[in-house]
Amino acid sequence: MHTLLNGLRVVDTTSIVMGPMASQTMADLGAEVIKVEPPEGDLARASGTPGPDGMGALFANNNRNKRSLALDLKRPDCRAALERLLAGADIVLINMRPKAAARLGLDADTLCARYPRLIHCAATGFGTDGPYGGRAAYDDIIQAAAGLAGLAGRVSGVPAYVPSIMADKIGALHVVHAVLAAVIHRQTTGKGVAIEVPMFETLAAFLMNEHLDAATFDASAAPGYARVLTPHRRPYATADGWLAVMPYTRQHWAVMLAMIGREAVVSEAWFADAGERNRRAASLYALLAEALPQRTTAEWATALAATDIPHAAVPEFDAVLDDPHLATQGFFAPSDGLAGRVRSVPQPVRFAGAGQRADLPPPTLNRDGAAILAGLGYDPDEIARLLAGAPGDAAG
Repeated sequence: MHTLLNGLRVVDTTSIVMGPMASQTMADLGAEVIKVEPPEGDLARASGTPGPDGMGALFANNNRNKRSLALDLKRPDCRAALERLLAGADIVLINMRPKAAARLGLDADTLCARYPRLIHCAATGFGTDGPYGGRAAYDDIIQAAAGLAGLAGRVSGVPAYVPSIMADKIGALHVVHAVLAAVIHRQTTGKGVAIEVPMFETLAAFLMNEHLDAATFDASAAPGYARVLTPHRRPYATADGWLAVMPYTRQHWAVMLAMIGREAVVSEAWFADAGERNRRAASLYALLAEALPQRTTAEWATALAATDIPHAAVPEFDAVLDDPHLATQGFFAPSDGLAGRVRSVPQPVRFAGAGQRADLPPPTLNRDGAAILAGLGYDPDEIARLLAGAPGDAAG
């Protein structure tokens, strides 16, 4: 855990992945994160393979360095306890639907009026001011709606989901940078900010960064960046495995084409123009697919390394856990003492000169509830009543 965000208090009422991944990133950077869960806990606690203590891997990998408080927010006294917590907070994260947030008094209008310095961030499925506002949304739904599944169909003929929780995780990164921008804004103005980070719009923007392409300049043009949509853009079979190779510059292609005995292409008039090479990417990639089976992966890797053409062998996904580059960094080593954990997903960003302290394990449900409430001024009897029905030791 770094110490760059020391002094910031985040109240995180979110669940599953988008909000928890965002708040874990802030916790990894030193913010104090209090995870407020319902008495039954975040749904992600049961997601993924369970560890020896029953905690699911998905929860374990998105909730380190946090404290847990279980409150039933349908109860007025528990909502009052949350209000007391928010009075001393810098940031609140929510990911419930707008009508539910309003019923509980957790909407931006209510909280920002009550606490003018509070930064309120709502992680939503769809922007609330559009016709999809308030719809239920999970990652697969957003991958479909934003066009990601359809992009796969442009290549293979069949729409498909990316086998990763892409929309949630991209949304999480947007939550982090939006919140930190709001923190800087508050430093100069003294005022909080209401933020909405909708997964649909976030993923649509992410995809259209390159795929808007011709539609950037011509409203009647179809979007789609041709180079990455050709079926020939893929790992290539070698004599004994698979290889990713990415000639990009004119020099890369000239060297690569000479290496596979297609030097004549370099002398064609169109070859010197980067735009033309892009437009003809499918035919150029097809030449690679035809040539690479002639040598082994190791032979190609040696030859490509000597010419500085970007390339990588294609390991089985499992093998990434034993990647030699990551191993030298202790990348997947457990860092927080969670019982039974042999690997963790680290914070990959490095900060030279920043302070560090030991990571804390993802909390068991309500692990810190009594201590948090005591810090808010509640006496033992009040704590016991507030935590009635919640796991953990209500008396502390």
